[in-house]
Amino acid sequence: MQNNFYALFLLLSVFISAVSQILLKKSALETHISVIYEYVNAKVIIAYLLFFTAVFIDLFALRYVSVSLVPVIETTSYVFVIAMSKIVFKEKITPLQLVGMGLIIVGIVIFIGV
Repeated sequence: MQNNFYALFLLLSVFISAVSQILLKKSALETHISVIYEYVNAKVIIAYLLFFTAVFIDLFALRYVSVSLVPVIETTSYVFVIAMSKIVFKEKITPLQLVGMGLIIVGIVIFIGV
């Protein structure tokens, strides 16, 4: 049961990392007053803070989660990023992306034996 808690903690880390990626893309799509502001603005700073937070959560959770489970949990980042891109950027999800997301989810379910 305790390992499940840390696996969910690892999943939270993956989600935070995906949010970080969305913030970086959102910043990259904006027009900035100078090259410096492209890299030093609130969205970029928050995104990197979130990313480093995700890394620390990752390192903490890795102490308790089976190493064989880590790559399986990490693949959920693709699902999170595609879903958030649809919500935030109104991007179209292609049939191939849907198939990929479905395969990821089915693979996770098969691996963990739900």
